[in-house]
Amino acid sequence: MIGYVTLGTNDLPRAAKFYDALTAEMGVGRMMEFDTFIAWGTPGGGCGIGLTKPFDGNPATVGNGVMAAFEAADEAQVQRLYDIALANGGADEGAPGPRGDGFYAAYFRDPDGNKLNAYVMG
Repeated sequence: MIGYVTLGTNDLPRAAKFYDALTAEMGVGRMMEFDTFIAWGTPGGGCGIGLTKPFDGNPATVGNGVMAAFEAADEAQVQRLYDIALANGGADEGAPGPRGDGFYAAYFRDPDGNKLNAYVMG
């Protein structure tokens, strides 16, 4: 089981604004913060997400085929997360809608180009 996901950023303040808005909708906030790293979630509460400037000093880049997914409470929250993402500098990668039996999802990218998903099953 995955404990947390870390994504790279080249502009931590800009990216933090984006993730502050998304995670607030999900009822969590920052749980760890340093000059080059921020993590959102609840300690001991399952999977969290972190943003960091790369340790090696090179620019952050997105992974081809890499995506982090946020589990939503319901279809309405999928829509809200998608709308929040686009309102905070994100880019559309697939509007909210059914994606097969019992899977409802929206796809978007953060301001650094990392691909994200908000979904609900069932």
